[in-house]
Amino acid sequence: MMFTELEASGFSHKGTFYIGEFETLLSKVVSCYNLMLSASHILANDENEIRDILLISYLKDTKVRQSLQLEDFLFDREVPEDTTIGRTDIKIQTLNTFKDTSAYYILECKRLDSTNTEGTTGLNAKYIEKGICRFTTNYYSSSYRVNGMIGFIVDKVHIHENIGKINTLLDSFKQANSVIKLSRANFINGFEYHYQSKHLNTDQKEIVLFHLMLDVLSKMAK
Repeated sequence: MMFTELEASGFSHKGTFYIGEFETLLSKVVSCYNLMLSASHILANDENEIRDILLISYLKDTKVRQSLQLEDFLFDREVPEDTTIGRTDIKIQTLNTFKDTSAYYILECKRLDSTNTEGTTGLNAKYIEKGICRFTTNYYSSSYRVNGMIGFIVDKVHIHENIGKINTLLDSFKQANSVIKLSRANFINGFEYHYQSKHLNTDQKEIVLFHLMLDVLSKMAK
């Protein structure tokens, strides 16, 4: 699925700018992921601990931020929202946030493994129920109507095939309100495991979600 297809109806020119800005942000998140893979970290099989290494050691690190030109963005963890009951995994504030405090991006993080990948109680199902649906049900706010998810791959998984299983499971979660299911994207050079989808929220407004699948199995404690 190309960028021009996903951006089509329901988004203004300003909206497509935010999509482009968020794509750039995600490419830098992948750069931080690559730095994490090359470092000596040993990760626990715990969503919050993996997120915190990526966030604190890289996205919030001054030298890394300077080298990746991330100084115009602030990344914070476990932030309660002002207007909803949500508590975001990673909140990304931009320069616009100083003018409009509701204007920020969200990254929701989830672990994914090879257990019960096609069932409604596995981690794929939780990726939808506790991830995608938090955006479509307005559990999380979405000023830009553009946000993202990170799937931490903690087991041997064929990622593209697993995306197909997630797409099949989407039919079991009506609250996901899928307009376009997860489709491969191509805006991050040298990294194939990124995807995009489009949904309707409870206000019947289109929202775009981007999905990064970050394989961290090689860094897991043995």
